[in-house]
Amino acid sequence: MNVEQRVAIVTGGGGGIGSALVARLAREGARVVVADLDADSARAVSERGNADHPGSTVSAGADVSDTVQIQQLIALAESSFGPVDLYFANAGIAGAPALDASERDWDLSIDVNLRAHIRAARLLLPRWLKRGEGYFVSTASAAGLLTQIGSATYAVTKHAAVGFAEWLSVTYGDRGVRVSCLCPMGVNTPMLSAGKDSGDALGRAATQAVMNAGDVLEPDDVADAVLAAVADERFLILPHREVLDMYRQKGADYDRWLRGMRRYQSSLLEQA
Repeated sequence: MNVEQRVAIVTGGGGGIGSALVARLAREGARVVVADLDADSARAVSERGNADHPGSTVSAGADVSDTVQIQQLIALAESSFGPVDLYFANAGIAGAPALDASERDWDLSIDVNLRAHIRAARLLLPRWLKRGEGYFVSTASAAGLLTQIGSATYAVTKHAAVGFAEWLSVTYGDRGVRVSCLCPMGVNTPMLSAGKDSGDALGRAATQAVMNAGDVLEPDDVADAVLAAVADERFLILPHREVLDMYRQKGADYDRWLRGMRRYQSSLLEQA
């Protein structure tokens, strides 16, 4: 899909990958609703976008795991620019370490990392099916293809996000709905250091594992990869090429891969 003159919503748009996506979309001629739980951050990103590309963005503070607030974002996009063409389900949280996660931790991770995608899709799909086109971009993680040392809530919900994106593509891909799923490893955002600063040995091991696995990319690099995939209408977006090799190794011999992950985790915990 060519994003020029298209209308997009970017969740988690107040920083990190989200703000880089907003900037890149505005540069490519799209019109963007910047959504973030932090309304001030969303507003600042929008103001930067409009300074460079006048009239290209509006912002809203929103909890994008809430159906009513997603409806409000869609209404804002429609009143400001027109029907929504692309939805970037980018908001996410790092989650709690190990099995120490409470029921509330699990509920929050499932809501933000998974149900936010489901709820947005439920609202957008009828519109897109009627028009015969639409594009859903899910930000998951390499943890959704491999796994995540440390955080069960993150590993499980990111696997689920990949699964939901796959299901959307299989179910609606022949009816004009395009789907892409972003699965990066280390990106230079506050989420990368969340485990390191958690005070938990598994959390520190999780951050170290990601940083050891490949280069830590800048959000702008990831945004470039996302827009290239959208232009090609390609499902799987892997800014870190190593992830594909790791994924193939996992599928080729699952038990060997699990043994290797346990050994790697043990070595990291010794250093933590």
